[in-house]
Amino acid sequence: MTQYILAFDQGTTSSRAIVFNHSGDILSIAQKEFRQIFPQPGWVEHDANEIWSSQLGVANEAIAHIGIRARDIAAIGITNQRETTLVWDRKTGQPIHNAIVWQDRRTAGHCDQLKAAGYESTFQQKTGLVIDSYFSGTKLKWLLDHVPNARQRAERGELAFGTIDSWLVWKLTDGELHITDATNACRTLLFNIHTCEWDEELLEILEIPRSVLPEVRSSSEVYGHTAEGILGARVAIAGIAGDQQAATFGQVCGDRGMAKNTYGTGCFVLLNIGDEPVLSRYKLLTTIAWKLNHRINYALEGSIFIAGAVVQWLRDGLGIIRNSAEVESLAMSVPDNGDVYLVPAFVGLGAPHWDSYARGTIVGLTRGSTSAHIARAALESIAYQTADVLIAMRQDSNLELSELRVNGGASRNDLLMQFQADVLGVPVVRPKITETTALGAAYLAGLAVGYWQDEAEIAQQWQVERRFEPNMSDDQRHTLLASWHQAVDRARWQSPIS
Repeated sequence: MTQYILAFDQGTTSSRAIVFNHSGDILSIAQKEFRQIFPQPGWVEHDANEIWSSQLGVANEAIAHIGIRARDIAAIGITNQRETTLVWDRKTGQPIHNAIVWQDRRTAGHCDQLKAAGYESTFQQKTGLVIDSYFSGTKLKWLLDHVPNARQRAERGELAFGTIDSWLVWKLTDGELHITDATNACRTLLFNIHTCEWDEELLEILEIPRSVLPEVRSSSEVYGHTAEGILGARVAIAGIAGDQQAATFGQVCGDRGMAKNTYGTGCFVLLNIGDEPVLSRYKLLTTIAWKLNHRINYALEGSIFIAGAVVQWLRDGLGIIRNSAEVESLAMSVPDNGDVYLVPAFVGLGAPHWDSYARGTIVGLTRGSTSAHIARAALESIAYQTADVLIAMRQDSNLELSELRVNGGASRNDLLMQFQADVLGVPVVRPKITETTALGAAYLAGLAVGYWQDEAEIAQQWQVERRFEPNMSDDQRHTLLASWHQAVDRARWQSPIS
């Protein structure tokens, strides 16, 4: 084929654009980091206009790099950081406030109030989620309550709410489309995953006017086309999925019982549970994996807030490495962690703990502890957190994991991947193309325009780059996990300060 698929991969710390061919090969990739804004401890924001300009810039760069033009693009697929919340003026297209990032904890107190009022079961039964400031709903309420005149303007229909996918589509179409897809909608605390509609009771509890909400569409369809002058030609926008669902689709985890973990800023484990939602007993999330051809596929998800970000902290906070790539060699310079455990609860703990007030903790330090032990403990913390989630998933689903498919930046770290296999006791499988988040968005867009025929054709393209087999004894695994859980308990000592 002479045409290509362009994927927008809008992440927490950078915007990327990747051009794929029909074989699923990467022909071009461009990336640009943008600012992380921290107004006060526990608060995280992004400048939405900076997100847009960086995303548009890398898209043009990726296209130009291989000497093609926008008319050579068959479709655009969008994948995005989820839960990050934005409100903008429908007339001017200008945000009324910085976007509140999924990591932001400013609404933890409000979430506590909702739990105290007895709403936990209502939200879980309808949305598959726990009440937590991670999700968009309480962030949206905060914006409406704290930005001057925002609530009144919203009730007059002047404002639009969206997650980052909605914002990008709005900008790409010059305000023609205000939409989202089911995978992003189901992360808002406002969307009923059984009826696949915005839920009136939940909107009332969170005091959200329906007028601000986008239209919810499937994950793979032609939604519209880019406006004149955006890319140089009108291109079909045909796929949308939140980053973790896109990665699951890109990893071809299409069958019940298949699981993937994405090692990015956070860690996100998804287990395909088929076409019937299963509500978790262990504080996991039940989420829509994708909506395709009028069929909804569900997944259990465990969200780990800090994964690759712990390596950034070693670099920027402690200064013990100059760049992220150095962490593996530093960690390998010692034979083990020296009984040092690092719990990276910098913004609380996600699944299966959901403790907003836990904080980062290092235990086991002695005079013999070195920066290498801390680096190794940091890497191992990523694997331990993943193991906690997968243990809970087995208990919830009664499904035995045969392997874990992995992707994301830290999946290239061989030390981490081998340790992950060891503490799980199952093989960890890394594909040849680890950019599966963007690839999943590309596949969804390509299916909508007939670039690929069906999911079976896509499944044939998935190839293994390396398989990590577990080689740790059960006794050693259990001992390490027990020590890790003791460290987690130490991290949870804090309580809210009034």
